Amino acid sequence: MDIQYGGPAFPVSNFDHQTFEPETVEDTKRLLSGMSLRDYFAAKAIPAAWAAFDGGYFDAGEWESINQGVAVCAYQMADAMLAARST
Repeated sequence: MDIQYGGPAFPVSNFDHQTFEPETVEDTKRLLSGMSLRDYFAAKAIPAAWAAFDGGYFDAGEWESINQGVAVCAYQMADAMLAARST
């Protein structure tokens, strides 16, 4: 499992080997991987990140926009969740 991204969030484990015919290795990876667990955790963290900025806990002035600040915060939370899984 890729530690940085946590591996796939929704891997395709049960597929029809008879009809599954990707043309390249990259095609295979794309078809079987789904989104990364890091991306999934970040998506789930967006409401909390948005609330932190909206509630004034963070100053968006450090970033170009509040949206960028929310995204950075969400991925920081996702990284913390991945780190907590490995302890």
